[in-house]
Amino acid sequence: MSKTAAIIGGGVIGGGWAARFLLNGWNVSVYDPDPQAQRKIAEVLSNARRSLPGLTDVALPLEGTLTFCDTIAQAVAGAVWIQESVPERLDIKHATLAQIQAACDADAFIGSSTSGFKPTELQRGALRPEQIMVAHPFNPVYLLPLVEVVATNMVIDRVASAKAILSSLGMYPLHLKKEIDAHVADRLLEAVWREALWLVKDGIATTEEIDDAIRYGFGIRWAQMGLFETYRVAGGEAGMKHFMAQFGPALKWPWTKLMDVPDFNDALVDLIAGQSDAQSGMHAIRDLERIRDNNLVSMLRALKAQDWGAGALINAQEAAMRAGTVHGAVAADLDPAQLVETAHRTVPLDWTDYNGHMTESRYLQAFADATDRFMTIIGCDAAYIKTGGSYFTAETHIRHIDEVHAGALITIRTRVVLGEGKKMHLFHEMHEGDRLLATGEHFLLHVSLETRKPTAPVPQIEAALMRIAAGHAQLPLPAGIGRAIGAPR
Repeated sequence: MSKTAAIIGGGVIGGGWAARFLLNGWNVSVYDPDPQAQRKIAEVLSNARRSLPGLTDVALPLEGTLTFCDTIAQAVAGAVWIQESVPERLDIKHATLAQIQAACDADAFIGSSTSGFKPTELQRGALRPEQIMVAHPFNPVYLLPLVEVVATNMVIDRVASAKAILSSLGMYPLHLKKEIDAHVADRLLEAVWREALWLVKDGIATTEEIDDAIRYGFGIRWAQMGLFETYRVAGGEAGMKHFMAQFGPALKWPWTKLMDVPDFNDALVDLIAGQSDAQSGMHAIRDLERIRDNNLVSMLRALKAQDWGAGALINAQEAAMRAGTVHGAVAADLDPAQLVETAHRTVPLDWTDYNGHMTESRYLQAFADATDRFMTIIGCDAAYIKTGGSYFTAETHIRHIDEVHAGALITIRTRVVLGEGKKMHLFHEMHEGDRLLATGEHFLLHVSLETRKPTAPVPQIEAALMRIAAGHAQLPLPAGIGRAIGAPR
């Protein structure tokens, strides 16, 4: 399948879609009549390039090609996926979708980023109604995984194929079986928004105090467990029934305004805008976007470490990418005359320190991950470790040769200096392109996890290790092997 996507409308959402596809290896064609579209998308891409690749611990595919087109017909020609992200007016969307269908392939997927319209409304008068669906994302599209899929009139096999494409981009397609105005997530957000407007209007809380209530409290819980699971936990050992019995009566109390909306007049707009300016007006919009992205990457990577929620999605995407690379190799696949590539990844945002480059502990983590990968290659994988054997690191020496910054695409190649019996001596070299960044020298001993004492590995692991060591012994030694701290280079 040709990986070509067309983005019609290059605003905040369209630019985010372009980044999500492009950085996952798709070629992207964009149509937007705005003369500032190229600049705006370039700025969104700049933020995406510094944040999205750092979510995974293997490198994303090679970035696709971005093309700006003069017409919708040019943009959609040959596209597998077409994402409409024009303004939220039904007449504009109908006109745009008509132009798309007049020129696109009949089997292309057409997704609309609409936050409110139902598929049947979008499909009204369409050439092929069954081709059009709602694919509603959340900003920033290149980081947040949720996309609401509403595909009225589309056959189930086509829906499954559409969801598979979105999943391959690291997204979570939430398939809604019935259409409704504003879908699901925005309806929930709208309820919170309505109540927040009243709280500001009535002088109960400022915009900043409402944001603090969310980000310091339930927002963190919602980020990893949602609403119902959070309340189930709140019910204690008795679970959800106890929670509902305890707090159900509160639903009859006048706690919220719900559909009673304050007049959206100039006074209310000025009040909220003024408080918002006082809250965050000291930051330019691009600075706020980068602050947001830094926080999201850190939270998503924390969830990734727990293999939970949105983090589990990243792990699944990473496993699929790893399976298609040299990182899926085993010892028998390797040329023993070549160094072993044990890492190929992007440095994430949360790996940098106050000096603006990779912090010391992350060099050790990168090399430790490379060691773990090499152990897997020779057969010392999770299954083997469960049988009671593993390697423990006895000594480490890291040389910091050049700076490494967030967003750098680093590759680690590993040399076996010694591999026999219970001993394994590795020398890692970290590069960005041709530039040597650091080396890590590690001496490990195979141990019994039962006795915690050194012992020989099983014959298959020792044979794999010795085969690679013999091949690497024929290679010239690089500078730095065996070097003590402070010794001349």
